[in-house]
Amino acid sequence: MTGADRQPTEGADVCVVGAGPAGGLVADRLAREGYDVVILEAGPRFDESDREQRMERSIRPAHGPNSVWGMGGPRDAYASTGDRHYPLNAARVKGVGGSTLHWQGMVMRLHEQDFELESATGVGADWPMSYDDLRPYYADAENELGVAGASDNPFAPPREQPHPLPAFPPSYSDSLFAEACEELGITTHSVPNARLSESRNERSACVGYGTCQPVCPSGAKYDATIHVARAEQQGARVVDRAPVQRLEHDDSGERVTAAVYATPDGTEHRQEAREFVLAAGGVENPRLLLLSESEQYPDGLANSSGLVGRYFMDHLFAGAGGTLDEPTRQNHVGFNTTESHQFYDRPDDSRGAIKLEFLNYAGPSPVEMALSGDDWGDAMLERIRDGYGTHVAMGALVEQPPRKENRVRLHPERTDDHGNPVPDVVWSLDEYTRRTIERANEIQREILEELGADIEWTVGPDATGPAFHHMGTTRMGNDPETSVVNPQLRTHDLQNLTIPSSSVFPTGGAMNPTLTIAALALKAADHVAERL
Repeated sequence: MTGADRQPTEGADVCVVGAGPAGGLVADRLAREGYDVVILEAGPRFDESDREQRMERSIRPAHGPNSVWGMGGPRDAYASTGDRHYPLNAARVKGVGGSTLHWQGMVMRLHEQDFELESATGVGADWPMSYDDLRPYYADAENELGVAGASDNPFAPPREQPHPLPAFPPSYSDSLFAEACEELGITTHSVPNARLSESRNERSACVGYGTCQPVCPSGAKYDATIHVARAEQQGARVVDRAPVQRLEHDDSGERVTAAVYATPDGTEHRQEAREFVLAAGGVENPRLLLLSESEQYPDGLANSSGLVGRYFMDHLFAGAGGTLDEPTRQNHVGFNTTESHQFYDRPDDSRGAIKLEFLNYAGPSPVEMALSGDDWGDAMLERIRDGYGTHVAMGALVEQPPRKENRVRLHPERTDDHGNPVPDVVWSLDEYTRRTIERANEIQREILEELGADIEWTVGPDATGPAFHHMGTTRMGNDPETSVVNPQLRTHDLQNLTIPSSSVFPTGGAMNPTLTIAALALKAADHVAERL
């Protein structure tokens, strides 16, 4: 059933809020076990046949990347009042598939040290579970997402079996970086990617469009529409363009009874269910809980700890790049194929985790150069030949520790198109993070200098920006006074409300978070099924 019928589903076992990767995986797993599942999604359902047109629009200079998936506008209004501006609408897609529609697709497991950071270094917090607790779910998640990878990373945590698909080969510029890194004693290795290196389940292998961000026309890159569609095949129902306005609870305040959602004509409906799964991401999850205040919960639902919205984290970007006196063949590959985790684990409390990336898309592509100039014919060709093909660049994801003052709260004045307070992202950097960015820049400069590059730009620490990984706003823990959800991903306060999201991360490490989100979603689905 499509979203055209937006009436509530009677007798639903599970109501999932959000049709991104966490919501899609939970819905698919529970629907497959025979439960009656309904998904409420704030955004629209995008037509898959339009992806090639979206790709063509994305590379035209007149269209910003946010226009590809309709990001922004009154529906997505927000505020940013911290020390650093947070460009929220560049980070998220509301719609069936969620932000996996425009993600890069890098999927690494967290390291063992990430789960015991406070014990190991005195910084941040420990997770209420170990790597071994999540390890079987990581393997399950890699299979569900169709991860292509190789067991060539000497710094990675132990794994039980090879990745489901063979790794993509290193790019030409990867080979240049590898020689320089070898001279410096830095080990490089492949990148696990959630994109098909071989065709699988009627999906095409990657054919090299090179536009992974913001859109993959071939469907080789994983996105959550795959699991949403599978859930629907098992009987789940998706109601799109149905933003949830608030959650209601029973008289005892122990169970959620309904998700109140709005439809495009302005009508509000109540979706009842036995279990509720909040999978709307690290910003909208805390916002919805805060919007669901009641006489019994005047500070917001599931917020007896007062920590809903607190400890907001993102990864910071550090980078450096320049040119060589030789061809580097950039923009032939739209994603990264080599990285290094050598500087990931923290030696002490002096700095955070660093994940080094060797970029395959440094400098402009020939298409971008052709479309952005005002010349034609031989003049344009000469300009492209002069400007293309000698760039190199490195990136890095840098860890940000959890700090209570970084938060998502309700703005006291601004409202969205339904009259609800918009999310206000309060975000700042600390000295620990600055030191980590500076160290990442030092390593990048050493490698580029060894490579013989003419370094032309550096990002960090003052010019840094977020990697658009929202984490930490409904943190997980054993103690209800210092956390929002327990290790089973269920809220401490409500017996039937589960949050499988990066919003539960007690610390964020420096790995792209989606594989861990997927692993937690599969774990959460098991716990929800145990209660049904």
